[in-house]
Amino acid sequence: MMENKKMLALLGSPRVHGNIASMLSCAVTEAERLGYQVNVVNLYEKKIGYCRGCMGCKQSGICVIDDDLGEIRTMLKECDAVVLAAPVYFANVPGIVKNMFDRLVGAVMDDNDSPVPKPRLSKNQTYYLLTACNTPFPFSVLGGQSTGAVRAMKEFFHISGMRYGGAAVFAGTRKKNGISKKMERKIAGMIKRGS
Repeated sequence: MMENKKMLALLGSPRVHGNIASMLSCAVTEAERLGYQVNVVNLYEKKIGYCRGCMGCKQSGICVIDDDLGEIRTMLKECDAVVLAAPVYFANVPGIVKNMFDRLVGAVMDDNDSPVPKPRLSKNQTYYLLTACNTPFPFSVLGGQSTGAVRAMKEFFHISGMRYGGAAVFAGTRKKNGISKKMERKIAGMIKRGS
């Protein structure tokens, strides 16, 4: 069991009882079983304004807009692991998730003096990705639906310097309510292996 380990669990879906929420709940349950203190944040319940492109965050790593993003930034910087659960919207993440990425740019990378941005987070931090889409496999991959969303999420965390712990994709969710035992095992195993 881990002592004093923290996990940030981000729900990037408006459906609090949907498939994405079920996937996140599975990850949270396993993390708590492993001894993590988990903070669950529903992005749709937070006030996160749009990035203004002012680049005020480049020097300080802190966005100049005063809203709920500051709380998320602090938890992200202080956590040992983060799990982001977001559905596929047009081969990408939902707007609220992309908005969070845009606003956290200064918190996760420093591009002041180098042609290549330097990460501000740590390889000792691990990130996990969960997504779901209506498009069934293999068309979810061939059409770039699930792969597009995973790519967008992966790019954000990769540039931050965090270590990749894995991704779970639930394809073909149309008319499905709840995740399978196989998916539960995959998510739990991913969290356990990365810890």
